[in-house]
Amino acid sequence: MFNIRTKVKALLLNDATNYEATVMGWVRSFRNNQFIALNDGSTNDNLQVVATLGNFDETILKRVTTGACIKASGQIVASLGKGQKVELLASSIEILGDSDAEKFPLQPKKHSLEFLREIAHLRFRTNTFGAVFRVRNSLAFAIHKFFNERGFVYMHTPIITGSDAEGAGEMFQVTTLPLDGSAPKNDDGSINFKEDFFGRSTNLTVSGQLEGELAAMAFSDIYTFGPTFRAENSNTTRHLAEFWMIEPEVAFNDLEDNMNLAEDFIKYIIRYAMEHNKEDLEFLAQRLAEEEKQKPQQERAEMGLMEKLEFVVNNNFERLTYTEAIEILKDSNHNKKKKFQYPVDKWGIDLQSEHERYLVEKHFKKPVILSNYPKEIKAFYMRQNDDGKTVAAMDILAPGIGEIVGGSQREERYDLLLKRMEEMHIPAEEMDWFLDTRRFGGCPHAGFGLGFERMVQFVTGMTNIRDVIPFPRYPKNAAF
Repeated sequence: MFNIRTKVKALLLNDATNYEATVMGWVRSFRNNQFIALNDGSTNDNLQVVATLGNFDETILKRVTTGACIKASGQIVASLGKGQKVELLASSIEILGDSDAEKFPLQPKKHSLEFLREIAHLRFRTNTFGAVFRVRNSLAFAIHKFFNERGFVYMHTPIITGSDAEGAGEMFQVTTLPLDGSAPKNDDGSINFKEDFFGRSTNLTVSGQLEGELAAMAFSDIYTFGPTFRAENSNTTRHLAEFWMIEPEVAFNDLEDNMNLAEDFIKYIIRYAMEHNKEDLEFLAQRLAEEEKQKPQQERAEMGLMEKLEFVVNNNFERLTYTEAIEILKDSNHNKKKKFQYPVDKWGIDLQSEHERYLVEKHFKKPVILSNYPKEIKAFYMRQNDDGKTVAAMDILAPGIGEIVGGSQREERYDLLLKRMEEMHIPAEEMDWFLDTRRFGGCPHAGFGLGFERMVQFVTGMTNIRDVIPFPRYPKNAAF
């Protein structure tokens, strides 16, 4: 069998010496025609492979270049060099894949994140992105572990859908009709989607929530974890056109239950990453500390990455209503001195990222759960409160990125839901399947959505969301 190998991480964690091993990986550097720094992606740390002078053919050694993929076998011995306990004294070296060192884009030097985005297919081989995507992997596993331990059913909701869960209208259309103007038309000149593949107008999903509600009416506790899409022309460090969402939906939960579940969930997955990716997070913490040093003093974060994560998992999130938040923002020196780009002048405004971050980073200095928002700025399915002005919605705001979770208790009362849909011009006939959950055995229920990439951003300390998803999709970019 060809692939009998030991991973670099396993070798470096083991203090044993004087045994045979085979490793495979990519060359990070080759010094003095003798010392190969080999990495296989299992850890940021390289294994030193020693090619003793005179033991190998020059034609082989010339092919040991930065970026080349090699297989090396030999004895694991105690290392005399600094920084590693063991090294591999090679008895054989095989080139699995050549790399032209002069053309290889990842030279052994520091590269900017902007440059690495242009070569996203190779950036996995850097220490920064190796750490980021191992942490992303752990967080994804922890999400399934959290819900599985609590008896939730994992539900795959459709990626192609005929409904707009958010009512936002910023969707990617899915069609097989020709785009050259020859698509069949209705009498009024509009496209006749009855002739399309699905016999109706369809889009890429913006959320699995509505379908998740249907499943919760049978299984009680469900969650989704899948890709979602927004055709929003946002060129920011916080937005993507394709991203992943986790959306639990729980029958018999009210708003407080929903907040408790979300807080427990966030703490659990962060704690899991801290336990299983300690070295990666320490590397990213060091990277972030160096980045912070470049900023003016007043813009630097008060906590380092590890300190921030410890603080989040060990403290209760601050809980307050939208109304209380508006009063804090209105009365803040920041607002009075006109430092907000969007002044806070009245109740009912939609909070911007700068307002959310002020509450989290300046005022409370910890994650915040805001609840009971004005109904006019929230979706049709959120449960209306008795005051007639607000809905039982909740958002969790995190330091550095603002909103990380959005959720609500859902409106289970058929008449009130129908009335709200009419007010928001959502056609009831198209949503008849959704209304059935209120007609036949409806119950109080609640759920939330967590943007996975924002969570990865928060845990890794990366400042641009395009650096925490393997191949980012944003306006004017769908490379790779």
